[in-house]
Amino acid sequence: MIITDWIHVIAGFFIMLSLALGVEASPLFMHKYWLWFTAFVGANLFQFGFSKFCPLGLILKAFGVREKRE
Repeated sequence: MIITDWIHVIAGFFIMLSLALGVEASPLFMHKYWLWFTAFVGANLFQFGFSKFCPLGLILKAFGVREKRE
């Protein structure tokens, strides 16, 4: 997998986790403020679509994840 694949996988996981922690109908509900984390991840994905800049991408690159398919 390349960096953009990992960004989508990790962002999707964070969105599902924060929804599980922030929605009152969930058995994992902790507090409604977890929904702010969902909004943060969504906003970051939105700006990544335009600018192609993502802090997670920099972290993954530092760990040696490939940028392009070979």
